[in-house]
Amino acid sequence: MSAKAASTPDYSIANSDVVSKYKTAGEISNRVLAQVLALVVDGATTYEVSVKGDELLEEELSKIYNSKKASKTPKGIAFPTCVNPNHIPGHLAPVSVDDESNITLKTGDVVSVMLGVQLDGFPSIVAETVVIGATKESPIEGQKADLLHAAWKASEAAIRTLRPKNKNWDVTNIVAKVAKDFDTTPVESMLSHNQERNVLYGPKEIILNPSKQNKGQVESQKFEENEVYGLDILISTSKDGKVKPSNYRTSLYKLTGNSYSLKMKLSHKVLAELKAKANNQPFPFNIRNLEDPKKSRGGLAEPSNHKVILPYDIVTEKEGEFIAQFFTTVAITKNGLVKYTSPNFDPELYKTEKKITDDDVLAVLAQPLKPSKKKQEEKK
Repeated sequence: MSAKAASTPDYSIANSDVVSKYKTAGEISNRVLAQVLALVVDGATTYEVSVKGDELLEEELSKIYNSKKASKTPKGIAFPTCVNPNHIPGHLAPVSVDDESNITLKTGDVVSVMLGVQLDGFPSIVAETVVIGATKESPIEGQKADLLHAAWKASEAAIRTLRPKNKNWDVTNIVAKVAKDFDTTPVESMLSHNQERNVLYGPKEIILNPSKQNKGQVESQKFEENEVYGLDILISTSKDGKVKPSNYRTSLYKLTGNSYSLKMKLSHKVLAELKAKANNQPFPFNIRNLEDPKKSRGGLAEPSNHKVILPYDIVTEKEGEFIAQFFTTVAITKNGLVKYTSPNFDPELYKTEKKITDDDVLAVLAQPLKPSKKKQEEKK
């Protein structure tokens, strides 16, 4: 091994220091998610809940890595708090009270919350879905209950499929099978990726409900030990799961690392401010944190068009349909699967008459994340 190779840091989860960062980030994300979900009540707004979520993430981050030695370690929000009601699958984080995406939540709404933090560039992101007003005494029934069970079971089956030698298409297929048993559909063309240090979207993709065009675009990939995946499972009540562009303007942008000689003065100014406030890190950033978010929008178009920044567009399902989401950050380790973030689901709040009928899917769901010690010994 050359001297150069010897000095290259190991940023994989074979390194216990990396694992510790993922786990600490995951604990923060899980803790804040629980606090944010408690705010998702009748009369709350998407603006106030997403603002509070980001404040809670920053508060938790301020408590760690404060020693002289650790203070140089980058830390920050890896995914700003998004509050997505009913037929909106993601990225809803209004910039102001008068933003048209500032929606007042009400009893019966299906609401997903997504957020996450990163430590030293290692992101642990999580999302969970609830129905406002669900209680054990008065559980949700019918279509919404079927949807929540479908999304949760699909997520749990997908996680258990992330094993070495299995392929990305195995996840696509098992999610489709689960969704079908609950008379639901995976949201078309939604992607999950492997992730690495400072990389949310690695080269390995998992696609849900691919269109004909997508089928040829997504390469067949095998899962491997020491990989980490941001597994994003989105299920819809509609028959086709198709989403379309909406009129909501996005507030989330991510630096891509690409550069381009921008022509407009405003573009230069806004991009410089975004880079400074995002600490030049390649994670989504909410432009409500810019000095003048409304005015800044005019300077975001040029860098977006030239792929210097990536806008997180807001798409929607058909009005009257509902979407449920569970996002888990999962590691494939030599000892099995580890959830760095853990969304929750309480089946007592959602009563469904439907169930999984496929024996293969039931067998996957019955598997533990980590094989028993005895099985591990036998493998040796």
